Amino acid sequence: MAFHVEGLIAIIIFYLAILLVGIWAAWRTKNYRSDGDPRDSIIVGGRDIGLVVGAFTMTATWVGGGYINGTAEAVYVPGNGLAWAQAPFGYALSLVLGGLFFAKPMRSKGYVTMLDPFQQIYGKRMGGLLFIPALMGEMFWAAAILSALGATISVIVDINITMAVIVSALIATLYTLVGGLYSVAYTDVVQLFCIFFGLWVSVPFAMLNKAVSDIGSTAVREGYQAPWLGNIDTADVWSWIDSFLLLMLGGIPWQAYFQRVLSASSATYAQVLSFLAAFGCIVIAIPSVLIGAVGASTDWNQTMYGYPDPKTRKEADMILPIVLQYLCPPYISFFGLGAVSAAVMSSADSSILSASSMFARNIYQLAFRQNASEREIIWVMRATVFVFGAAATAMALLAKSVYGLWYLSSDLVYIIIFPQLLCVLFIKGTNTYGSIAGYVLGFLLRISGGEPYLYLQPLICYPGCYPDENNIYVQRFPFKLLSMVTSLLTNISVSYLVKYLFESGRVTPKLDMLDAVVAKHSEENMDKTTLVKSDNIILSELAPVKPRQSVTLNPNFTKAEDFSDLDSSPEVPDDNHID
Repeated sequence: MAFHVEGLIAIIIFYLAILLVGIWAAWRTKNYRSDGDPRDSIIVGGRDIGLVVGAFTMTATWVGGGYINGTAEAVYVPGNGLAWAQAPFGYALSLVLGGLFFAKPMRSKGYVTMLDPFQQIYGKRMGGLLFIPALMGEMFWAAAILSALGATISVIVDINITMAVIVSALIATLYTLVGGLYSVAYTDVVQLFCIFFGLWVSVPFAMLNKAVSDIGSTAVREGYQAPWLGNIDTADVWSWIDSFLLLMLGGIPWQAYFQRVLSASSATYAQVLSFLAAFGCIVIAIPSVLIGAVGASTDWNQTMYGYPDPKTRKEADMILPIVLQYLCPPYISFFGLGAVSAAVMSSADSSILSASSMFARNIYQLAFRQNASEREIIWVMRATVFVFGAAATAMALLAKSVYGLWYLSSDLVYIIIFPQLLCVLFIKGTNTYGSIAGYVLGFLLRISGGEPYLYLQPLICYPGCYPDENNIYVQRFPFKLLSMVTSLLTNISVSYLVKYLFESGRVTPKLDMLDAVVAKHSEENMDKTTLVKSDNIILSELAPVKPRQSVTLNPNFTKAEDFSDLDSSPEVPDDNHID
């Protein structure tokens, strides 16, 4: 039992290191922001996150327990392999697209959360409706992180995985209350160093273990299982494309991502941080890929793990901690497993903080309590942290695969929120009627396609669907892409149809029940292509903290047009700028 005690000590040391960094960041924030808006410091870090810390925290938005464990699992599972480990490339491309097209318009307008533009265009109630899929996405993501962390701890200290998940969730939830985005950002720096060094130190020892065959050979030749490079059958090509587009486009409309974008010290910074994070995602995925390949190349009979192999025992989702424990020397596995455990814990706070931020601002404050004090909003955020942490814990215990949680976390975000985000940012003239129609139709099409991970049979069996080992029909047709495109086109077409009917006089203005088309202002002050509604939030509500330019930005990244749409607030001293 000595091994498990030493492993537990390693975890505690890394946990304490992250906790101390979080407390230090909270203390530093309090000293710098004692005269500012405490709520805004918690949500967007005072819009003062610099290039170095910003690059780390945006990379860590995706690189957590689900990312490293899920990638290793995908490479290890026979029949899937590297060909189906889509997340590293899909999420890296999502960050590139986010930086190219979404970061600048969101940051330059001074929004506080991702839901602000929806409430500005479609109204507060519609923003509340869009909060539901956004919340579910963050909860599935946090559940994937907690599931991975629970699996890792259960391997180290030999306790029940349920207990490991619950204890881990309590630690992560309590940690989230320390210091808001500042604490999250600084602990993300520690997180990435832990992952990078912990995994890379372990990889050579795992590859050189006598039970492991040459991974270069097993990549293309069958050894103890199918080659770990994997392949894509012709019948599965459309399914592969559907899943990849889900990760690439569904990885954009996340509060966890836009929280970093909106905390950047300028619109240009927000773009640069997205590109740096995309590169970081690819780099940090490499050791996970190698560990998955090692797991697929190992004769487990020659190890203390014994017979049968992890896939047969249905422990494929724990292949990364299993490889570290059974194929590495004890002193290496202590460091690797402890570092990974501490690292994935610090990712859960990002999703929980994101969900609580959206609820406190867009639901509680803007929809119900416009006159709520800052202290009241902060206490609402703290209460919802516990509620959302408990919900994520329940999902982590009920799901059967980390990678399955990963896909589920993007489904509703991809199909419902992504087309709505395109409309509010780039398509002028869409309104609440179109938004509701697109929301409902996209949701119904997604649900009707079924979900094997939830044992949900499809109501519509598209061409190529087939039953899996649990007799649940799996879709080969790209029905998620179909659902997303249908939601987008429905929003646009219904919006313009309703707008035409009201403005042409074919439908009386009295029937505009949502106040989405008929303006309440005078003709000379009204742009007929823009909605004017009584329950919309105004820009002054969106930007209580004026965005300011960073005085330390590299000249290569600075252009005059990059700052043309920023608030012309006076330049502030750089004393409290975070590097």
